[in-house]
Amino acid sequence: MEIISSISMVSINETLFIELISFLIFLFLIHRIMFRPLQNVMQQRDDHMDGLSQDIQSAQEKIDDLNKQLEKQEKAAIDEATRHRIELENDGAKQAESILDESKKEINAIKSENKAFVDAQIADARKTLKTEAERLATEIMEKILDRRLVRE
Repeated sequence: MEIISSISMVSINETLFIELISFLIFLFLIHRIMFRPLQNVMQQRDDHMDGLSQDIQSAQEKIDDLNKQLEKQEKAAIDEATRHRIELENDGAKQAESILDESKKEINAIKSENKAFVDAQIADARKTLKTEAERLATEIMEKILDRRLVRE
């Protein structure tokens, strides 16, 4: 064996070319075996994430549309309920007014009957009082005068 001494760090000879070729083959293989499948997986993942993002966005739009429809339906239901409540209040007011009118008529009828009854009672009482007053007056006068009065 011969010892070669050289001052330079790198010597250009056939081993350098072989190493360069083996390095290029290694890069080619690593690119084919590792980097390209990783890039494909990363691209698929990015595509999947983009698809999910679009699905989320379309679902959010659907939710917004449904919320708008629900708000419209809720407003329509509130308007309908308000209209129905007003109708019921008006109907109730009309019924209350008719019941009040009927009650007033009944009260007036009872009042008229009671007035007629009281007037009849008063008339009877006056007749009775008149005859009673005359009898009492006669008795008082007879007692005061000590004699009997003739009635005409």
